[in-house]
Amino acid sequence: MSPRLALLALPLALAFPSVSRAADAPVPKQAPTVVPTLPAVDPQMVSAAFGFRFVSDYNSRGISQTNRHPGAQGYLEFQMLDGLFYAGIAGEQVDLPNRPTMEMDFSAGIRPTFGAWSFDLGYLFYNYPGERALIGPDGTIYTANNADYYEFVGKAAYAVNDALTLGLNVYHSPSYFGTHAPGTYVSGIAKYTIPEGTFGVMPSGFLVSAEVGQYFLGTTKASFGVFKLPDYTYGNVGIAYTVKNFTIDLRYHNTSMTKSECGLITADPRSILNGTFRSNWCGAAVVATVSVDVTSKDPGIFAGQETLAPSVPGRTSDAEGPAVR
Repeated sequence: MSPRLALLALPLALAFPSVSRAADAPVPKQAPTVVPTLPAVDPQMVSAAFGFRFVSDYNSRGISQTNRHPGAQGYLEFQMLDGLFYAGIAGEQVDLPNRPTMEMDFSAGIRPTFGAWSFDLGYLFYNYPGERALIGPDGTIYTANNADYYEFVGKAAYAVNDALTLGLNVYHSPSYFGTHAPGTYVSGIAKYTIPEGTFGVMPSGFLVSAEVGQYFLGTTKASFGVFKLPDYTYGNVGIAYTVKNFTIDLRYHNTSMTKSECGLITADPRSILNGTFRSNWCGAAVVATVSVDVTSKDPGIFAGQETLAPSVPGRTSDAEGPAVR
């Protein structure tokens, strides 16, 4: 550079010293931009289970609730803290003497687990919208004006191994079917998952199960006659096949009740009209069930399941797996 140009550049450098040093100074690192994010929601914290099923007969502890006819059922259950707490609702098609439009079941409780032990402590409320008392030709009242009632539920199950589970269930209501007669049902269950390849041909997904229980019923109030409801023994045994979210169940049910005892406990309108007071709603029955059960934890309805669907609200035998009632 010529002496003249150097003299011209000197005032500029003195006037703008930061510019003259910019090329030589290291470029400072820019602080990373922090994008605020919401905390991730653990999918195990809140989940849901729902399902639908069609039954050839809605059988509740040995008694037909659909006059031996087919029916449709459905349920929805919300679970929190990986299933520890739950609350649900279920609906069933029924054909009962008090002629409700349907049966609705509301449930809530907790399901703690301790190693191989699992428990279910809950509350069930049975609602029959649109019901009305069944009154005979002579003015006799055969059903309660309000058959809605509730039960306290206690269940315990022990997984002996990966295939066999044993359990004990207790249900208690201070007013069975609105009669103000106390009712306590106690049953034992057993479930066995048939290993894949049994007999050389058995595929995975087969489960055999059984239940044996005793129903202890008390005496009704004077609103429609004071009488003792019959205690009875109930049992079922069957086999179920589950593939993905679908289950087919075939089960045999029976009770120790005579037809006269069945007529007394059910108020079967046909037995009242023909004057026999004998009903076949409590006798031997073979019931087929086709169901689909889905949880929000599954990637989709056709996803594989490592275990059977969770238990759900309602009163169907626990030996049948997830079912309503």
